[in-house]
Amino acid sequence: MPELKFLGHACFMLKEGPSALIIDPFLTGNPQAAATADQIDCQYILVSHAHDDHIGDTVSIAKRTGATVISTAEVARFCGEKGVQAHGMHLGGKHKFDFGVVRITPAFHGSGLPGGHACGFIIQFHGKTVYHTGDTALFSDMTLLGRLESIDVALVPIGDNYTMGPSDAAEAVHMLQPKLVVPMHYNTWPVIAQSPEVFKQDVENRFKVPVHIMKPGDTLAL
Repeated sequence: MPELKFLGHACFMLKEGPSALIIDPFLTGNPQAAATADQIDCQYILVSHAHDDHIGDTVSIAKRTGATVISTAEVARFCGEKGVQAHGMHLGGKHKFDFGVVRITPAFHGSGLPGGHACGFIIQFHGKTVYHTGDTALFSDMTLLGRLESIDVALVPIGDNYTMGPSDAAEAVHMLQPKLVVPMHYNTWPVIAQSPEVFKQDVENRFKVPVHIMKPGDTLAL
């Protein structure tokens, strides 16, 4: 059975037996980090954009493990120039990997690299579908994504200031209609301090979608 592990901020791991991928591995310098970079063993690293709190330890993990970086073309090229294996994609594209399929979605946010674009990922991982929205504002095409994909778990930022806040994130859940929601990208620093309990109450009361609050280090069976 696939498992989702929260490592703090916006970093998650998906594992099924020996198959593993990590998303936005910001561990070094992350006050919430539930692991160190040298403890990570995976075959793939998904990077939503090149801000330090998302690209994080990507290059060092990829060099040590031989993992393939999956991201937009600009981030993939940046990582490839650092000497690691990378698979470039872009918004709207899908590609099949040995664990399943990755769809690159828009994320309305800075890319961290000239000419680039932030993204999110809809990941079909060993039969389960997880949507990591990346750092994003609310956008109406989430309704289409929810219609096109049967999302088991949506990982949505609630921190505000840099991304959606709790009220916009709740509207995103309403549009996506996932089976389960996990909030992320909050309480790492004071500027993004939020109450996940208030978000959970709002979403469950208004939209009847269950919210699972994960602490760094928690694992959820999918």
